[in-house]
Amino acid sequence: MSTYVVTGGCGFIGSYVIKELLKSEDKDLYIYNIDKMGVGSSPENVVDDKRVENHFMDIAVEDAWRIHMANPLDFITEDVDYVIHLAAESHVDRSIDNPLEFVDSNLKGTANVLELVRKHRARMVHVSTDEVYGHLGKHDPPFTEESPLAPRSPYSATKAGSDLLVQSYIETFGIDASITRCCNNYGPRQGDEKLIPTVIRSIVKGDKIPVYGTGENIREWIHAEDHAKAILEVLVDDVPAKVYNIPGSGTYTNIKLINIIIQMVELFYPEYKRKREGARVEYIEFVKDRAGHDFKYELSTKHDLQAVKHQKSFSIEETIKYYVEQYKA
Repeated sequence: MSTYVVTGGCGFIGSYVIKELLKSEDKDLYIYNIDKMGVGSSPENVVDDKRVENHFMDIAVEDAWRIHMANPLDFITEDVDYVIHLAAESHVDRSIDNPLEFVDSNLKGTANVLELVRKHRARMVHVSTDEVYGHLGKHDPPFTEESPLAPRSPYSATKAGSDLLVQSYIETFGIDASITRCCNNYGPRQGDEKLIPTVIRSIVKGDKIPVYGTGENIREWIHAEDHAKAILEVLVDDVPAKVYNIPGSGTYTNIKLINIIIQMVELFYPEYKRKREGARVEYIEFVKDRAGHDFKYELSTKHDLQAVKHQKSFSIEETIKYYVEQYKA
């Protein structure tokens, strides 16, 4: 039997990871799912399965650090084989409003997970983000695994810091760990504050769609299910590398993606169609650009990940239908 610890398993990507684990050939696996049920986590993502033990708790526990309490994960006394660390504060806008919350969660939480890995000599995948590389110009080539870290927001800086913590534990303590850095994810059950849910919610509720700046910022997209499969592939790689980029299957400007969503909502749900003046300007409200708004993210990888090679073509029909049904209620 293999024992897994998944942090953030009630979040968007984490819930897909747990579902993929439960599909695996290892029918005797056991999963500790650790999630504080903060922003981005949902009761909908809680898995009711006898192989999953859910613990709703904060892995950072700031006060514990101040008074030198034990690691909050020390309740796990059984041998642990694998750790998948996804728990993190993850929205750039909120990191600008409250950077210290991101420092507490993303750095202290990762340190506690690393101590768990060190104690159990478990194999670990630390799930990071492409944002740690900074941003690209319009015609710049994609980031590689060798690209330097150059974060530009409190969110990406704390994720880069947690990446460096992982690398320090690899070098200092010899833990067996890899870091994955993925592009933007899409699919059902994502947090309401993210771009695609925000666009669909605004259409359904009759609100203007807020678009930062000119909407020309460029993002690369992967379905969360494919991302989860890639994480699990990295977890069992025979000769694991330190860093794996996980590219997507579609790269779009924000404004192009928004217009694709509008077209598809109008097609599937004509009751939400608005009077059109030119290029759907009546749906959109351009707002002041975000401070330090990264222009472009795009990834390449030197690794032969089957989940990346065979991922879904970019298609958001399923995602749109999911959110319309959620928001029209």
